[in-house]
Amino acid sequence: MKFLATELIQKKRGGLELKDDEIAFMIHGYLDGSVPDYQMSAFLMTVFFNGMSDRETWTLTQLMMHSGRVLDFSHLGIAVDKHSTGGVGDKTSLILAPIAAAAGIPVPMIAGRGLGHTGGTIDKLETIPGFSCALSIERFQEQVAKHRLALIGQTDEICPADKKIYALRDVTATIESLPLICASIMSKKMAEGIQGLVLDVKWGSGAFMKTVDQAKELAERLCAIGSAGGKKVVAVVSDMNQPLGRFIGNSLEVEECLAILERKGLRGRALSEFSDCETLSLELAGAMIWLGGKASSAADGVSMAREILESGAALKKFQELIELQGGRLSELPQAVATQDVVSSAAGTIRSFDTAAIGSAALMLGAGRQKTTDVIDPTAGIEALVRIGDPVKVGTPLFKLYGKKNLSTVRDRLVLATHVDNSLPSASAGDLIAFKNY
Repeated sequence: MKFLATELIQKKRGGLELKDDEIAFMIHGYLDGSVPDYQMSAFLMTVFFNGMSDRETWTLTQLMMHSGRVLDFSHLGIAVDKHSTGGVGDKTSLILAPIAAAAGIPVPMIAGRGLGHTGGTIDKLETIPGFSCALSIERFQEQVAKHRLALIGQTDEICPADKKIYALRDVTATIESLPLICASIMSKKMAEGIQGLVLDVKWGSGAFMKTVDQAKELAERLCAIGSAGGKKVVAVVSDMNQPLGRFIGNSLEVEECLAILERKGLRGRALSEFSDCETLSLELAGAMIWLGGKASSAADGVSMAREILESGAALKKFQELIELQGGRLSELPQAVATQDVVSSAAGTIRSFDTAAIGSAALMLGAGRQKTTDVIDPTAGIEALVRIGDPVKVGTPLFKLYGKKNLSTVRDRLVLATHVDNSLPSASAGDLIAFKNY
């Protein structure tokens, strides 16, 4: 054995830079079982506290990328995907992917499950009865070639090292690490065979990056890795100081996406109440259309994306995707509200602890506290108020969907909602674009 895992953990713990072959030993060993979970957990924690150099991060990215198959869709034109760094109520993939595909952009999307307090695209889609995210690589390639869109979860064939480490990070409190985030995102995206990538890098109380400056740093590092890998990359920094849209939870978020695609209200709410989710989806879809060569600028891409959404073409493409992968939208389980959470104070909604709202949804059953947990597809939360709204004592703040931990969740949500008479601490919806070629 060339190295000892304990010595490499100790070296990184001491703040020293690891050599390429030392990082390779840890990654290959974790894949073949010679490095057990507890040693990889310790290694991830040392990276969490001490970081990685740009060289170490690039090495880790390449190792995870080449731990499985690397696809190539260049024969179809400019294939483009999108990735979000994670948020609460973040459901844009289900809207933007059909828009981009309807514009003629090949979209081979490999999505993830929930991570920490954030939701996952795969978990949302799997609430649709029959929908399969476990396509073979061959069928994935065929579907993208013929229909311009396929959406699958991570497989043992593509980035298996990241798949295994991703699950471990979720349960070892090592999520919010820039090098681990960068390597995880970019290894998957470069392995799926795209030429262009749109990044939604979130900041705020519900994001892993808490400040705009932290989000900018992550955006710049992701763009740099993409450029080193020969990809066209656009990063949008978006606000996550309150949930995106009105619904948090898997079937609820699918319903909300359908409402936007169908151009109608939902559960007594007007379409305009989902405008933040729609606006961000169009911004990201427009960037995808631009990178894919179908528009002369990002602004023209956004205009084209809106036309596709308004025409019903995006809805048709979404329905086609669901049908192709075995889903039955007509059988989507319907969530039933079980309790309202009301304000204990009067004043104005000043801010939210959005991560706490995401964790509350998890406690209701909308996510996993352990890797073995089974998600309740109908569990979730409806946000009834936004930053800047006036409230009185007894004003409904949230509606709960689910049966577990109701009293605990209610108390957490009240504490997560900050009410007083000062000005709001953040304005949602601000977008900052970074472009890198």
